[in-house]
Amino acid sequence: MFVARIHFVLPESDKVRYASQAARENKSLGEWMRQAAEARLRASTSQERFRSAAELRSFLAGCHARAGPGREPDWEETKQLILESKVEGLSSD
Repeated sequence: MFVARIHFVLPESDKVRYASQAARENKSLGEWMRQAAEARLRASTSQERFRSAAELRSFLAGCHARAGPGREPDWEETKQLILESKVEGLSSD
C-alpha cells in the first residue's frame, strides 16, 4: 500500500480547535482529519446522483460541450508532451 503525506498551512487557532475536537473524540488529529475529509467526500458525492436518464444525458452533453474540439491525445502523445515540458523547464532555469 502506498502512503502519502499531506501538509497544509492553517492558522494556529484552527489547529488548536481541530486537535481539541479530536481529543474529545479520543482520536489523533490525523485520524480526525481523515474522517472529516471522508465524510465531506461522501456527502458531496451522494448529492451528485442522477435522478433520471434525462439528467444523465444532460450532464454528458455538458461535459462534451466543455471538452472542446479535437480528440484527447493517446498515452504516447501525452508522454511526449510531458517530456518536452520537462526539457523546456530545464532549459529555462
